[in-house]
Amino acid sequence: MTDETKFIWGTGRRKTSVARARIRKGTGKFIVNKRELDDYFGRDRDRNEAQIPLKTTNTEGQYDVYINVRGGGATGQAGAISLGVSKALLKADELLTESLRSASLLTRDSRMKERKKYGRKGARAGFQWTKR
Repeated sequence: MTDETKFIWGTGRRKTSVARARIRKGTGKFIVNKRELDDYFGRDRDRNEAQIPLKTTNTEGQYDVYINVRGGGATGQAGAISLGVSKALLKADELLTESLRSASLLTRDSRMKERKKYGRKGARAGFQWTKR
């Protein structure tokens, strides 16, 4: 197997989303769940979030990126894709560590939705109190 056909894998998570990223040397294709990036994400913010690792490391157009992502919403999926692509780029080239680390792209965002508590309306909000 040559380097052009060999995939490098990276897994990213954000909230309840899990993204499995595969990259290989190529022309710069960015496919998410068998759709183009622009078709998959409606908002520019989410598209930019997914492409940040490539822009930060100046590797746009050098790698073909294929993503499978499940769970969560658009923002969580974009964050998961960003982390997955960052990890795959790190495996592809160890010299990118400094630029990815300085942009905080190798750190998982651990914030999750807080669970609902019993006797309450939500995680923290209580029911409205009535005097009579």
